[in-house]
Amino acid sequence: MSIVNGSNADMKEQIVVYEKHEYPLVRKAVIADVVPIHEILNTFAAKGRLLPRSLSELYEHLRAYFVLEMAPGERVQGVCGLGICWKDLAEIESLAVAEAFQGKGLGRKLMDACLLEAAALGIDKVFTLTYVPGFFVKRGFYEVDKSCLPHKIWADCLKCPKFPDCDETALMLQL
Repeated sequence: MSIVNGSNADMKEQIVVYEKHEYPLVRKAVIADVVPIHEILNTFAAKGRLLPRSLSELYEHLRAYFVLEMAPGERVQGVCGLGICWKDLAEIESLAVAEAFQGKGLGRKLMDACLLEAAALGIDKVFTLTYVPGFFVKRGFYEVDKSCLPHKIWADCLKCPKFPDCDETALMLQL
C-alpha cells in the first residue's frame, strides 16, 4: 500500500491507496459485479439502513462504484459509490460491507477510494447522507444542514420514499 502525496497534502496523506496485488482489494466495479452489488445494497435496504438501488440504476451508474474483493475471483463483499453532484460537490453513496466482513476497516478502504477519486477530479467537497454518522465523523466529516445541499435534494431526494421526512444525517468533508 502507498500514501498519496501532492496538493492538499494533509487530506491526501490520510488516503491510503491499495495496490492491485493486495487483498482485500478495492477496485472499480465491472458489469459482473452489478448483481452482487444489488444484493448487498438491498440486504441493507431491507433493514432500513440504506436506500434501495434498482438494477437499472446500478448499470447506468456502474462507473461510479468501487467494490471490495476479498480474494482473486471471489464474489464482491462491499461497495461504495461516488456521485458527482456539481462542479465542486460529490456524494459518498451506497457504502455497504457484508456483515461478515464489518469491523475490519474495509468500509474505510472503500470510502478512501472514492475520496481519492474525488480529489483527482478536482472536487472540493464531499458529503454523505447516512444513518451511521459516527463512521464518517471519525474520518473528518462534520454535520451540515441538508439545506446546504440543494442539488442533492432536488435531484435524488425528491425520488426518495422518505422525502420530505428524511431521517438521515448530512455530513460534509472539505478536501
